[in-house]
Amino acid sequence: MAHGIADDTEHLGIRLKCPYCQANLIGFDCLSCWFRLQNISGILDALPPERAAHYARFIEEYERIRAAEGRGDESESFYLGLPYTDRSGRNRKQWEIRARSYDYLIAHVLKPNFPVEGGRILDLGAGNCWMSFRLAASGHHPVAVDLLTNGSDGLGAAEHYREHLPKLFPRFRAELAHLPFQNEQFDTIIFNASFHYAENYEVVLREALRCVKVGGMVVISDTPWYAREESGKQMIAERQAVFLHRYRTASDSIKSLEYLTDERLRTLEEQMSIRWTTYSPWYGFKWSMRPLVAKLRNRREPSRFRIYVARKELA
Repeated sequence: MAHGIADDTEHLGIRLKCPYCQANLIGFDCLSCWFRLQNISGILDALPPERAAHYARFIEEYERIRAAEGRGDESESFYLGLPYTDRSGRNRKQWEIRARSYDYLIAHVLKPNFPVEGGRILDLGAGNCWMSFRLAASGHHPVAVDLLTNGSDGLGAAEHYREHLPKLFPRFRAELAHLPFQNEQFDTIIFNASFHYAENYEVVLREALRCVKVGGMVVISDTPWYAREESGKQMIAERQAVFLHRYRTASDSIKSLEYLTDERLRTLEEQMSIRWTTYSPWYGFKWSMRPLVAKLRNRREPSRFRIYVARKELA
């Protein structure tokens, strides 16, 4: 198979399940419904055809917009520098946020839980796999999941990291609501700037909790938070208007929820019987002053970012 992925799962250290009928897999084949995980250039495709059709327009528009925004690059150095350096210079402020979130996540969430050995970590919304690369380089054992597989902004971009790791981490094309993994085998699951793409927060979070070990953590990082529901709705309307003007699409083919509020977080606590621990990384003085500046100028409140951690307890 391409890039040395054999037709078994033992070397991955992962037990797989069929995303179509939910049966446990032997190798990459489902003996119940005959669905097969395809190895496409080293990426295991766990997206059933009808789900691929569901996301087709979203993926086409998303890739087109991301390319126009300069999210990829031809040079390996671009990817190796992330999240600390944006060599394109086009999304520097966003990468500064990602870098501070990541450093805080490592120092205050992962290191206290994995002081000696690295953990098995599921990177949901891995994109170009910068976080999986950083985690692997620091001794963890990541598995990258995303809908995008292209070589500039999707899972295919991980090829830039191959020569810089003893072994490249596994990559799966899959959706957040139907993960191709059997129960309770990850130490930590990180929604990597991806939780807000969910169409149903309860379904997606329940799926993550299914896959994490008892005592393990589910982490939401870099998802926008607003104090008021109205602010989130206004943000969506503003962004869709900008996209329509610039790209001739509102990019709303799937109804992503887009943001968090305290009420939404409390609802998830009640639905999942969990408790969030909230962390607030420091993004700099200028960033901290944004809500006050917006209020003084009578503008919509800006998004804020926090890290939310829920630990899976015994049922």
